[in-house]
Amino acid sequence: MDHWREKIESARSLAELEEIRVAIFGKKGELAQAFARLKSLPPEEKPRIAKELNELKGDLTRLFESKKEALQREALQKRLEAEAIDVSLYSPRPVGGALHPVMHTMDRIIDYFASLNFAVENGPLVEDEFHNFEALNLPDYHPARDMQDTFYFKDGKLLRTHTSPVQIRTMMRQKPPIRMISPGAVFRRDFDLTHTPQFHQVEGLVVDEAGKVSFTHLKWILEDFLSTMFGDVAVRFRPSFFPFTEPSAEVDISCIFCGGEGCRVCSQTGWLEVLGCGMVDPNVFKAVGYENVSGYAFGLGVERFAMLLHRIPDLRSLFEGDLRLLEQFQ
Repeated sequence: MDHWREKIESARSLAELEEIRVAIFGKKGELAQAFARLKSLPPEEKPRIAKELNELKGDLTRLFESKKEALQREALQKRLEAEAIDVSLYSPRPVGGALHPVMHTMDRIIDYFASLNFAVENGPLVEDEFHNFEALNLPDYHPARDMQDTFYFKDGKLLRTHTSPVQIRTMMRQKPPIRMISPGAVFRRDFDLTHTPQFHQVEGLVVDEAGKVSFTHLKWILEDFLSTMFGDVAVRFRPSFFPFTEPSAEVDISCIFCGGEGCRVCSQTGWLEVLGCGMVDPNVFKAVGYENVSGYAFGLGVERFAMLLHRIPDLRSLFEGDLRLLEQFQ
């Protein structure tokens, strides 16, 4: 039986050792055959031979396991040596990740308002008509409710077209004072150089007792916010119309490309439109059950800010995943 020990000890790989295991310990192996021959031995010899075979089987098993463990260590060592890398080698190529320019811009916007004690509120992407339209003073006949602008589901639900429903849900959930922003994705049926079916907004809302919130407060905070984002720019407020604010205004900044002199980007006007704002319409407060309060709201497109901050000409390039663009933000 010494040749069995020699076979195990002479194995040079785990594959070779497995072949030896089958030859010795398998159902048709040499050890199994030796046990099978016990039937033909005289009765008085069977106990002695069986004892010897069991002892031999135990010795061979221990020897096999010891050899297997040694070969496994050897195989692991060879693998580690083959896969070893020199971590001290210099690589001129940056390999660290980076935030997407839209997310980076959104984070900057959130950081500004969070520093002024604005709460960050979130809401569902799938909305109903009350929260998305009716409570925001958007009646059935308003063009923004047209099927060409909004993604509707068969059950009457829709993908929110702005983050304003979060303001409605927040007001219905708590009483004034409220000081919040609602960042997130929104959806509209539009696709061109400056529009995509999905984009991101940050909308803000401040509500307090009547007389404690005015357009002057809104004007100051937006001027400070825009100077923080774009540096030394002029800011102007143009009268406008939004169903959920009255009075309403569009906010422009002096063109950051030409310094207000007039160029192709600003259509020779020297101004760039960046956001909308206004005092919350009384009908909105009525829809959420508020009385004797005043407030202001504002909203901006994050992609619009990202394009201006990073000089990106085509909005669609922000969503195409082109590494040549994204790697510039590492």
